[in-house]
Amino acid sequence: MSNNVSLSDHSSAIRFDEYAEDWIGSRVGLAERTIELYRWLLGKHIGPIFNDRILGSITPPEVRHWHSGVASDHPTTAAKAYRLLSSIMRTAVSGEFISRTPCQVGGAAAEDAPERPVATVGEVDALASAMPPNLSMAVLLASWCQLRRGEVRGLRRSDIDLGEGTLTVNSTRTTTMSGNTVVKEPKTRAGRRTIAIPPHILEPLVAHLDAYVGKEPTDLVVAVSNQALSRAWSLARMEINRPDLRFHDLRHSGLTWSAATGASIAELMRRAGHASLTAALRYQHATDDRDRVLAQALASLAMSHQPPTEPSSG
Repeated sequence: MSNNVSLSDHSSAIRFDEYAEDWIGSRVGLAERTIELYRWLLGKHIGPIFNDRILGSITPPEVRHWHSGVASDHPTTAAKAYRLLSSIMRTAVSGEFISRTPCQVGGAAAEDAPERPVATVGEVDALASAMPPNLSMAVLLASWCQLRRGEVRGLRRSDIDLGEGTLTVNSTRTTTMSGNTVVKEPKTRAGRRTIAIPPHILEPLVAHLDAYVGKEPTDLVVAVSNQALSRAWSLARMEINRPDLRFHDLRHSGLTWSAATGASIAELMRRAGHASLTAALRYQHATDDRDRVLAQALASLAMSHQPPTEPSSG
């Protein structure tokens, strides 16, 4: 479908499902998992309402009613679906297929997700112990090195420098909804990073490499399928009575701990591989908490240097 076609020529003949399919096909550089997510959102939440509608006949009240229906049960999914629908409609406006986008719901694109839970250091130790021995390192890397799930699964022996005590994130290993494994470079320059390994996990890392990792540079540090990791993780979190924790919350916990030590936003961004301030600012609350501790310490220091009070002469 060419965007050179004018609104007056074809707007009355274009169905939403036809335009949406063309829209996805015209996106350049979309990751396979992103395409899967878009198709799932269209098939599950957007298409059943709008597929057979003429593109220009969809109205703002209809979009508002649709969004409120999805948001009542699935608020986070509703935000994702709305963003997708809005993007499709904005493209239709710029291509002069419709004169005005029907997506006029204020705040609908924002995900108002609850704050993710944070595991304690003790809970992370317990989780590592509860995992199969060959997968304990996955928990330690995700929490203490703040790696994403795909980064943990993509880490190779050659990415570990035991002499320097560092690891480098060169690739990610993810699994699509259809079960295909996708290995690729991090999607941003910030994602490709070298970070220091906390010294206390170097010894278990060496033991893990000796016991479970082949000698070839390309051998995976944590060789596990996505399904097997999910199964082991589910059992481990139930064993320590933290069923609310997702695997990604290990990374979230580690970044929260880092912020609590007084790490700056720039330091958090570098260690986490964040390309923008938005993600790193989620951990500002931990920095604020640490700032209050520092303020109290300064007050204690000031008090310790005050001269003793002379007793009053009565």
